[in-house]
Amino acid sequence: MSDADRSYMVFSDVDETLITVKSMFDFLHYQLVRRHGTAGEEEYERIIAVIRRRAADAVPRADINRFYYTHYAGESVAEITGLAEEWFAERTSSTRGFYIDSTRRALRDHRAAGASLVLVSGSFPPLLEPLAREVGADAILCTRPLIADGRYTGEVGTPVIGEGKRSAVLGQLASRPDVDPRDCYAYGDHISDLPMLELVGRPVVVGDDDELRECLARRSRTVRTR
Repeated sequence: MSDADRSYMVFSDVDETLITVKSMFDFLHYQLVRRHGTAGEEEYERIIAVIRRRAADAVPRADINRFYYTHYAGESVAEITGLAEEWFAERTSSTRGFYIDSTRRALRDHRAAGASLVLVSGSFPPLLEPLAREVGADAILCTRPLIADGRYTGEVGTPVIGEGKRSAVLGQLASRPDVDPRDCYAYGDHISDLPMLELVGRPVVVGDDDELRECLARRSRTVRTR
């Protein structure tokens, strides 16, 4: 079998890799302001201030991810899903530059070549499912908030951040024994994507994270930039 005929998978981070915004925070702002106006804006700023303080104090990104989802405790899954569809429609119709075009084109080319596309993100299904439909992704590996009686509990399973991405991607690779990881691609923009990128033979750095690029180079991998 030639290289061109071998099956392969493509794993792509989402925020600031496929799209220009941080989906979780962009949507948080969107839905709070949409529903509560000025009070929603104030609530958003309060939440973001806490997150910035925690980040400055070097709180692990996975813990910040968990903190984010506490703000959905008691929310109707159906209502949030509806708002997420409206968010996606608005952003893609009225906001220029929502997508990082180079990544979107690359994923389109991979799809045309027969690759299986997988989105990998600390974001959650309501925000990722519209994106998956748009780019033709076959699977979504993401943080999944826990649900009871149609409402979010405020808790999550395993955050798909850092080592969580590694575990999720390893599981996906294990489900496809016909695929050689050395033939696979992964796209990421941040050092926290390293655990995912180093699992494949063809990692791609999106953006200008020199630390990520240097770490991959030290592992003697081929690093391409877009």
